[in-house]
Amino acid sequence: MFLCFFLLTIDDIYVILIKDKIIGEHIIMKLKILVEKGKDGYFVAHCPSLKSCWSQGKTEREALKNIKEAVELYMEPELGSFKEDADHKIYELAI
Repeated sequence: MFLCFFLLTIDDIYVILIKDKIIGEHIIMKLKILVEKGKDGYFVAHCPSLKSCWSQGKTEREALKNIKEAVELYMEPELGSFKEDADHKIYELAI
C-alpha cells in the first residue's frame, strides 16, 4: 500500500510515493504534463504517459491542480478487481 503526495510545479508534477510500512523510504516518479491554452481561453492539461488523462482550468495553475487530481484518480486501483489466490499474486511495483 502506498500513500500518494503531490508537489505541484509549473513544469512537472512530482509524485512522492511513501511506503507506509517503512518510514523514510520513498520513491519519486516524475510525470511530464503538457499544458496549452485552448481556443475557449481555458488551459488544457494532459499527461502523455497516462493515456486519456486530461483536465482543464481557467488558469494554468488551476489546470495543474485539476490534472493532479486526474492523475491521482487514474493511478488509484479498483480494489474490487483484485483477487489473490494460488494462481494469482499481487505485487507492488515501485518506479
